[in-house]
Amino acid sequence: MPELPEVETIRRQLRGEIIGQMVLRAGSHQSEKFLPARKTKGRRFIELARRGKYLIGEFDDETELIIHLGMTGQLLVDREAEFAKNHDQYCRAWWSLTDDKTVVFRDVRRFGRIAVVGKGDYSKIPTLRDMGPEPFSVGLTGNDVWHRTRGRRSRIKTQLLSQRLIAGVGNIYADEALFLAQINPAVRSISRCQAQRLLDSVRTVFSEAIERGGTTLRDYRNLEGEGSNQHHLKCYGRAGESCVVCGSTLRLRVIDARSTTWCPQCQAR
Repeated sequence: MPELPEVETIRRQLRGEIIGQMVLRAGSHQSEKFLPARKTKGRRFIELARRGKYLIGEFDDETELIIHLGMTGQLLVDREAEFAKNHDQYCRAWWSLTDDKTVVFRDVRRFGRIAVVGKGDYSKIPTLRDMGPEPFSVGLTGNDVWHRTRGRRSRIKTQLLSQRLIAGVGNIYADEALFLAQINPAVRSISRCQAQRLLDSVRTVFSEAIERGGTTLRDYRNLEGEGSNQHHLKCYGRAGESCVVCGSTLRLRVIDARSTTWCPQCQAR
């Protein structure tokens, strides 16, 4: 599933393609998850933002287009004539803009979703409404993260994946950040010092992944093709290989139904 670095990469690339453009025509798959795309005809994009793993297209009439890419969602930009000739059965929504470009939402497994809401009204999107702070928020501190973990009974990796501790973290970057912070993913509480290390590590792995255009393992593509961060992963997906820090064999276990890789030496309890 695309996580914050992948969604942010797409936001940066797509923003210049759509700002100031009006939606002349819009269509979608018949699924209720994609039908809201059709409501955008006649609206003009004035901004493209991101919140966690969500893209938020702001229109000139105080409404917003909310896009979640799900597991296999991709956003592509094509000339309208080319789109008419080349689109396939995995095209779930599309928007034809005033500059002869078409933005296409392609999603093989149909886990993505689209909504059109009043500006800032996320009452019907609980995961967006209840999301925790953005990792790069200037005012966010390690002490804040520590307080948000206090009294929680779930394991620290599960807290990260909930989106309520820090927005935008998924399975790949949870493993990477916990490894960098030297925190065992199965612990249920962390110290203030560990909380600061965790925040610093999330920011580091996110920043590096954004610079590399995201992590492409299977389906993720940005507007320019594949990202390259997959070649720099230190922990995720490397179970059975040697730790790049201490040389121990990285281990794999399932934590709350999510496959988790960690180092028994660097991330000892």
